[in-house]
Formats: sequence, C-alpha cells, structure tokens
Amino acid sequence: MNQAEKVNQILSLVKDFITEKRETEKWVRGEDWVNYSGPHFTSDEYTSAIEVLLSEWLIFGKKARDFELIFPKHLGKKHGVLTNSGSSANLLMANIFKSKQTFMKKYFMPAGSKFITPVVCFPTTINPMIQAGYEPVFVDVELPSMNLSLDEVESALEADPSIRAITFAHVLGNPPDMERLMSLVEKYDLIFLEDSCDALGSFYDGKRLGSFGLVSTCSFFPAHHMTMGEGGFTATDEPRIRRVLASLRDWGRACYCNEKKPGDVTSGTACGDRFREWLSDGKNKIVYDHRYVFDEIGFNTKPLDLQAAMGLHQLEKLPEMDLARRNNFKKLKTSFSKYEDYFMLPEATEKADPCWFGFALTVKDNDIFVKQDLVSHFEKNKIQTRSYFTGNCLYHPAYKEYAEKYGKDYGDLVTRFPNADIITKNTFFLGTYIGLTTEKLDYIGEVLDNFFIERGIQK
Repeated sequence: MNQAEKVNQILSLVKDFITEKRETEKWVRGEDWVNYSGPHFTSDEYTSAIEVLLSEWLIFGKKARDFELIFPKHLGKKHGVLTNSGSSANLLMANIFKSKQTFMKKYFMPAGSKFITPVVCFPTTINPMIQAGYEPVFVDVELPSMNLSLDEVESALEADPSIRAITFAHVLGNPPDMERLMSLVEKYDLIFLEDSCDALGSFYDGKRLGSFGLVSTCSFFPAHHMTMGEGGFTATDEPRIRRVLASLRDWGRACYCNEKKPGDVTSGTACGDRFREWLSDGKNKIVYDHRYVFDEIGFNTKPLDLQAAMGLHQLEKLPEMDLARRNNFKKLKTSFSKYEDYFMLPEATEKADPCWFGFALTVKDNDIFVKQDLVSHFEKNKIQTRSYFTGNCLYHPAYKEYAEKYGKDYGDLVTRFPNADIITKNTFFLGTYIGLTTEKLDYIGEVLDNFFIERGIQK
C-alpha cells in the first residue's frame, strides 16, 4: 500500500468513526446536559483537518487564503484577514489607527483618543481598544434590547467633540437602530468599529451586520454561529486597510506575498523580487530579504491551516445552522411568552432580522422569584444558562480605574447606569444553536412550567 492509499484509508476510517458516533449518540432528559451552544461537525471537518495535518503544512496556507477570499461576503465586505481568534480580530482592528502607512493618516488616533462603548459588553470588544491606548467613554444600554442607548451616545457626542470612535457588539445578533447610529457616525465624523461576533447571518434593513463599520470582526469560538475550534476574522472594503491588517497579524511584516501563494517565497510573489534595497542605514541602501522587513509594530495572530480547512466546511453548513437558530428562538419565545408578566422578553429591533446567538431573559421585579432562583432551577435540571457577559463591566476588578471616573462608590454606578445594573442582577440567556433539538426544547419548556407550578402559577 502506497502513501496515498494509506492516507485514503486513514480518512475513510475517521469518516466511519464520526458517522457511527453521530448515529449512536443519544440524549437522556434529566441525565445529560442541554448545552447552550457547541460545534456542529460532521466527518467533513475532521477529515479535512487530518488531511491538512498529514500534508505537514501546519501554519497559514492555501486553505486559509481560500477562506479569506470566500468569507468577507458573509459580513457584507470585500476583503479580510483570518486570525486565530475573535479576540485577535478585535486586536488587529484596534491597532490599525497606529499604522505608519501614509494613507492611514486620515484615520490616525493618538494614544488617549476617546471611544464610545456600552458599559454592558464582553471584554474582548473593549480591551483591545484600551490596550491600544484609547480611553473608553461608557454609555448605558436600553431595555429589553440591551443594546447601547443612542440617546446617551448622542448626549456624549454633544458634550465632548473630541470623541473619535464608537465600537460595540450587536446584542446576541440583534442590532440597535442602525439608521440613527450611522447618522450619528456621519454627523460627528466617527470611526465605527463593528463587532459582529454574535451577529453572523443577521441583517438590518436587508444589509448584513458587519457591513456598516469601517472595519468589522467576527468570532469562530465554539459557541458561535460557526467554529474552527478557535478563529476570528477582520473585514473591510478598503484593500489597503486589509493589507495593514494582514501586516499586523503577521508580526508587522511588509511582505504580503502570501496573497498570491501562501507559503511560497520563490514564485508568484507580490513584489516580484524578494531581494532589493529595502533597508537603509540612513546613508546607504541595504539589499535585504523583503520577507524580513517590517512596516508595523505587529503581532502573531495567524491561524493554523487546519482551522481554515474546517471553516470551509462550516460555511457550507451555515444556512442550516442559521435557520435552526431562528427557529429555536421562536420555539423558546412561545414557551416563555406564557410568563411574560415575569420577564422582559427579547424582541427584534424594527427593520432587523437577527440570527439569534441566544435567547435573553430579564426577570422583572416580582414577589415570586429572582433570577438566581430560575437559573439554579435550570442548572439543577441540567439546562445550561449564561449570564449576559459582563453585566456592568465597571463592577469588575479589571475596570476599577474606569469605574472611579463615574463616582466614588457602587451607588454612583447604579445611578449612572441603571439599566446596566438591572441586567447584571436580573438577566441571563439560553442557547439557540442547532444542537437544541425539538426534544431538548420541549424539555426546557417542561422544566420552565414546573418552576412556576412549584410556585402556584399554572398557565
């Protein structure tokens, strides 16, 4: 048996193993967990990853470049770069404003520049901006949407003309009023950085979320709409910005030859000549290998090629996974609507068509129960729940120095951000992903009903 035949045999065995495993998988109510999210893999993802491993090409390569050419349209963009995580995608997005490229001067943001962001968030939306040296201006959120308050955004902009940018993540796939947001972006000449980590497949007025910002990002963490295990994407319509993003991802390297042939440094190169007078000692030109010339202060956030191989198959599954999220959201809405007196239920923003990342519930003040009672009831019955990320991020030790700018004690934060306080104390969410079968969704409904029956409420 030759090498090619052995590879085919390995891949065939892997396919048989995964197929048999899927066919024999069972879920037992009350004994097995109802996960809020997770990967939706068939044998395709596993065999493609193993095939890449066996090829012995490990780092960013042809599969990754193929993915880069296909994926931008899913964010309504023309160009983009694949990264090793969604957090890294945001890291690149935050750092383009420090680029030394001449054309980037119109976007330049010196250290200390201010950006608006909601106080209820996920750390990886705001941390890269802080790490890049920028100062957050926090605004409260609206209820029940939990999206940033555009009234507060407008007030902040009127009060401080020095604010340069705005960034936020669409809440569980549901955007704010994008017409009003973009009018504010235009009126105050803001840079809009759009975090679409929870919004893949979502639309506003027929436009994809991810298409509105100068730059937008997406995450392929296992809980998200699609996954490569880990992974992320930064997208833009501007090819020159795309080149800066690629440089930042690849250590700050000047060479962008892998746009033609990833991993091939001898043919099909972008410049046509690796060895030229790329450097200078201030007086004399120095012949140097362009692949070791650096234009930016960059990072190393490249993905493995096997991640991209898996991602290409995930793209094929996106339509069914997106449909499942929308349908599962509707089923959960039916179950919880019976108890709408006790919950702020999620509603799509007018003109929006969310591909829901989750089903968020905010418990209204009542004399029967508090949020933790219901969360504990679900978890006891092996139904996973999640808090809505940070709640008010200023309650967390990591952001103490920023909290102090809004007051001297906890009460000041409650007064300044009342809706964020409600979310921190009263909000959690359930999943909507394709792994939530009808059987599991029915079980969630039964466990919910039992919770209220135990409290003398029957619908």
